[in-house]
Amino acid sequence: QVQLVESGGGLVPAGGSLSLSCAASGSIWRLDPMGWYRQAPGKQRELVATVTSGGFANYADSVKGRFTISRDNAKNTVYLQMNSLKFEDTAVYFCNARSIRIIGGWQDYWGQGTQVTVSS
Repeated sequence: QVQLVESGGGLVPAGGSLSLSCAASGSIWRLDPMGWYRQAPGKQRELVATVTSGGFANYADSVKGRFTISRDNAKNTVYLQMNSLKFEDTAVYFCNARSIRIIGGWQDYWGQGTQVTVSS
């Protein structure tokens, strides 16, 4: 089992910045990738950004150039720096990690979610 604990959400005015972090613990061999998803009220959960253990990052078009994802493999922690926030970035942000099993196979884990609210 892998536990993901997020931190860093909150209320920020439009144009502001916020950073999120997510620390993984438990039975970990390799987490690949780690990432962030978000879900706004009445909408489906969507990809925000993911990053592989090798540092390859993938972003949703809506956040490219504004958000930066990074990770510390030694700490099993993934970060999301969010700049130039817009009202439409308001959502619950969920950390995700794909745990690769040493015996083969994988399983996805999710954090509990952290609220990000951008005031217009």
